[in-house]
This record gives sequence, C-alpha cells and structure tokens, in this order.
Amino acid sequence: QVQLVESGGGLVQAGGSLRLSCVASDRSFMSYAMGWFRQAPGKEREFVAALSWSGASSNYGDSVKGRFTISRDNAKNTVYLQMNSLKPDDTATYYCAASRYGGSYSLPPVSEYVYWGQGLQVSVSS
Repeated sequence: QVQLVESGGGLVQAGGSLRLSCVASDRSFMSYAMGWFRQAPGKEREFVAALSWSGASSNYGDSVKGRFTISRDNAKNTVYLQMNSLKPDDTATYYCAASRYGGSYSLPPVSEYVYWGQGLQVSVSS
C-alpha cells in the first residue's frame, strides 16, 4: 500500500505561484506514474497533470496547460506541481495520485490511479 502525503498548499493572490509536493512512502515510487487531480466545491474531480515513471512523458489538463508543470525526483520519492499564473478558478482541493501502470513513454488512464493522498487546499484570491 503506497501512502502519499501532499504539502505546499495555501492562499495566494491571482497571478501568483505555488509549488505542491507529494512524498510517497513506497520505495517502488520510481516505477509509478504520478498524477495530480483537483476538485472544487460542487464540481467533479478534474485531471490536472500526469508524469510517467521515467519522466519522459507528461500530460496536462487543458485549463492548466502552459501554467502548471509536473516534475519528479525519484531519489526523494517526490513529485511536484509547479503552479504559475494562478487564477481564482484554480481554487480547489488538490490530490496526488499514483499508478503502477503505464510505461516509460506512456501514461495510464485516469482510472488506473488507485493510490491517493489526503488532499490539500489551494485558494486563489482575485
């Protein structure tokens, strides 16, 4: 069972930046595809970004392309989400997730992310 712990959330003004971190408890972290998702009140969970275990393949939700960057440090069992040019619409609870599937250059479907962190709040004021 992989445990994921997120950190780095908080309140920021529109146009600002935040970096989220997610640390995995499992040494097999380097073999997992990692993703970030978010859920705003009253809305469905939304895909934000994903990164293959090698770091060679990434994907982003349309609403964050060009503003957010996902990266990982396998030596630290950590995945990051750098969020720039934040907007009030980015306000949500952000979740880190892991999947055993996917390849070096391919990402698993969203349904295969089965390990989840507890989530953390990101609030962007206008």
